[in-house]
Amino acid sequence: MIEYDPTRPKWEQIAEAVRDRIADGTYPPRHLISEVQLEVEFGVARGTVRKVTAALRAEGLIVTTAGMGSFVADPS
Repeated sequence: MIEYDPTRPKWEQIAEAVRDRIADGTYPPRHLISEVQLEVEFGVARGTVRKVTAALRAEGLIVTTAGMGSFVADPS
């Protein structure tokens, strides 16, 4: 769990942490981004995690496939 900055929304801070993990290779291309795992790890509600995945999807960092989940996008 991270120590949250009370002046910023939690979803932004979690998105930043996931962005860092993608950038440093902790989450390599095609790595599954599990909403359930993020929910448990960061101690937040599913709605918060969905804001995170929506933001990362909008940035092109992850792709979501119906029925399969969200994965780190291939760099291209």
